Amino acid sequence: MTTRAPQNRHARRFGLPVATALVMGNIIGGGIFLLPASVAPFGTISLVAFAILTAGAIALALVFGRLAERHPRTGGPYVYAREAFGDFAGFLAAWSYWITTWVSNAALAVAAVGYLDVLIPVQHSTAATIAAALLLQWLPALANLAGTRYVGAVQVVSTVLKFVPLLLVAVGGLFFFDTANLGPFQAGDHSAAGAVSASAAILLFSYLGVESAAVSAGEVKDPARNVGRATILGTAAAAGIYLLGTLSVFGTVAHDELVGSTAPFSDAVDSMFGGSWGGTVVALAALVSMVGALNGWTLLSAQTPYAAAKDGLFPKVFATKRRGVPTVGVLVTVILASLLTVYNYTAGSQRVFEVLVLVTTFTATVPYLLATAAQIHHLLSGRPDRVDGRRLVRDAVLAAAAFGFSMWLVAGSGYAAVYQGVLFLFAGVLVYAWMSARRNRAAETEESGTCAQSYSTSSVAGR
Repeated sequence: MTTRAPQNRHARRFGLPVATALVMGNIIGGGIFLLPASVAPFGTISLVAFAILTAGAIALALVFGRLAERHPRTGGPYVYAREAFGDFAGFLAAWSYWITTWVSNAALAVAAVGYLDVLIPVQHSTAATIAAALLLQWLPALANLAGTRYVGAVQVVSTVLKFVPLLLVAVGGLFFFDTANLGPFQAGDHSAAGAVSASAAILLFSYLGVESAAVSAGEVKDPARNVGRATILGTAAAAGIYLLGTLSVFGTVAHDELVGSTAPFSDAVDSMFGGSWGGTVVALAALVSMVGALNGWTLLSAQTPYAAAKDGLFPKVFATKRRGVPTVGVLVTVILASLLTVYNYTAGSQRVFEVLVLVTTFTATVPYLLATAAQIHHLLSGRPDRVDGRRLVRDAVLAAAAFGFSMWLVAGSGYAAVYQGVLFLFAGVLVYAWMSARRNRAAETEESGTCAQSYSTSSVAGR
């Protein structure tokens, strides 16, 4: 008699609705709660950047959908780059994506401190601010170390609460809209093109997660069909909330006040209803949402080196799991994010959030560029599985647009962000050299053992 293994009730492949919710939920993290103030110095021209960014994100979504048709496996850009260009390109994609996740955690913690200050004044000194930011990073890390059960519980609550303040401001703010609050269309010393490019580079942080369905393709039902659709639907829905929310904040908070705001959504609700109760409620919901985002991104940042370690591209220690969580990845991630947070607060930067966001903009574009290059490589390789000429032209245009869009974002990140991002990237080259040398030694040892065994066998056979 054959005994069937019990089915894991916690494992289930999800269809289009859940895949769409995954994309939308990962895109709408915590950055949006501070981004209206971050782009306000550029003027309302930043809304143009939102529209361009949405179009570029959808182009990326379509490219990811095409790539998922050929490689319907978990990993997303990492898988695509490795399949097209080999281990080194795959490593760069994984390394850059990993950097993006833990630098994003540092940025989210900085944004969360601004809303925590609405509830409990913590920004009266640099030491108190740093302590609050570190606490907001370590609490989600401890939830991760406790196991996936607790990670899931935090995510359910935070996902529900994150939509409340966004919808309140996005929809309700239109009834209190005052054009006098908008300020200049183009502010600062930037040219029109420079302002659009720079604000788009900051806004990209709010679109991180567009690749979620592609990264999780192995868990999606019919990924060849559903990954692309889920990515487009989730991106478009998130973009609608973002655009309405930012427009409402621009129209309800005076421009001069918005430029210096650390909690723009709270300020918008205070302006809409008067007093401070509304802003307090929004600050509380935003804080819970950001802690939830930190909770999810902490796990994601640990899973990326875990996947690469399973393929031998990251140190083996990252491939260990306890209670369903890659514990080493969680610890390394939170330590690095904490060090980066302390550095940026003590380095004298007055706009810590923007600095961190721009670094993630650069590092996020590396796997995006490699993925779109993989698509272009496939299209130019003359594979016989492509017989539809119209689709070939359409895919080529989309891939070229997505690649150009990613390059444009790199340019908009600014010299400082590219400088820091390149340092992070080049540090990974040393890690790859170490891992490559270890693999070569292991292969030589295995080959020597095999040859010795073959010689011994042939000697015995010849007697």
